[in-house]
Amino acid sequence: MNVSVVGTGYVGTTLSACLAELGHQVTAIDVDETTVERLNDGGAPIHEPGLDELVSAHAGNRLRASTDHAAVVDTDLTFLAVGTPANADGSIDASILRAAAEDVGAAIADETDYHLVVVKSTVLPDVIESQILPAIEAAAGTSEGETFGVAVNPEFLREGTAVEDFTDPDKIVLGTDGDGRALDLLRELYRPLIEETDPPVVETGRREAATIKYANNTFLAAKISLINDLGNVCKEFGVDAYEVADAIGLDDRIGERFLRSGVGWGGSCFPKDTAALRAAAESAGYDPLMVDATIEINERQPERLLELLDSHVDVEGKEIAVLGLAFKPGTDDIRGSRAKPVIEGLLDRGAEVVAYDPRAVGEMAEAFPDIEYADSAADALADAHGAAIVTDWAEFADLNAEFDAMADPVVVDGRRIITRREGITYEGLTW
Repeated sequence: MNVSVVGTGYVGTTLSACLAELGHQVTAIDVDETTVERLNDGGAPIHEPGLDELVSAHAGNRLRASTDHAAVVDTDLTFLAVGTPANADGSIDASILRAAAEDVGAAIADETDYHLVVVKSTVLPDVIESQILPAIEAAAGTSEGETFGVAVNPEFLREGTAVEDFTDPDKIVLGTDGDGRALDLLRELYRPLIEETDPPVVETGRREAATIKYANNTFLAAKISLINDLGNVCKEFGVDAYEVADAIGLDDRIGERFLRSGVGWGGSCFPKDTAALRAAAESAGYDPLMVDATIEINERQPERLLELLDSHVDVEGKEIAVLGLAFKPGTDDIRGSRAKPVIEGLLDRGAEVVAYDPRAVGEMAEAFPDIEYADSAADALADAHGAAIVTDWAEFADLNAEFDAMADPVVVDGRRIITRREGITYEGLTW
């Protein structure tokens, strides 16, 4: 099939490369000329394991990039995969998505063949009918069902494993509101993947499909916050929360995944989606107590880490190492990173922060330009009076002699990546 993808961020680039890998002809569209040029030269604009290889393999063949939205005319369907950032009150800003919808509508205005517009961006259910559909209709000069249709196909990609998540999905959700043409196109698009991996395919309405994404992420965020809350209780009683989690995870009603307690969740999805769902519920007159608690517990975890550090070191005027800046290992993304409130808390206490991350130093330096950044974990730890472990990069598990070089070997581990041993003062956040 011929497919166009508007937006070349984490979702759009991964989607484009993986669809090309499935055998489709893909045109990635973005307003950023530098990004378009990079894609056409065979390089991915973001860091994601396995993505560079796919882009390199298909660039100039099954994958090309363009700044011209008119390219959608030559495709069977168009994915909208642009950002829906959060407003100050947590609600989503759909203006970028609406503009992309208008561009696509204008491009297909003179077409008589059916064209499917697929919303991949994360939006609340009412946004499709109230903003996206009217934007396409106004720009195209026609009504839905005549020469175009709109579907919702949410993504469930985790940064750091996005390519793997696409190629071996837990589920595929197709929201079409009974539009047979739309459903047939999406079935054909995903047919190679479905035949190879046989995932559950959920065929539902557009509003349901949009809500599934929010419900999915909020449920997972709530599970992490609950195990963190339980972990905090365990810590107060000298109980190892990980041994407790291992046991309760054996209950098939609970499951073992997302039971690693620690300093909390971050990233581009969980913070934004939980906040958006809360804002939407409140605007509808409903008080979402569980969602509120999920967010509150997550916001509290970095301060608990700092309080443990305070119990061993007066950090004022002292050098403190922060290891791990990306919100999770395997990415350079610092959106929602728990390292941010940890750094802010240390600065408020008058500490001198030395930070290190294998990939995210450059990104964090833009947010905190006045702290020191080390070239290695060893450099960050040398002469430090304390260390906060915020991201569980595998290389941190091998640290040993590096702790001996600290002025005061106090280690507060927010991810259970460091092995407790003689010679260091070690505190696990929930164990």
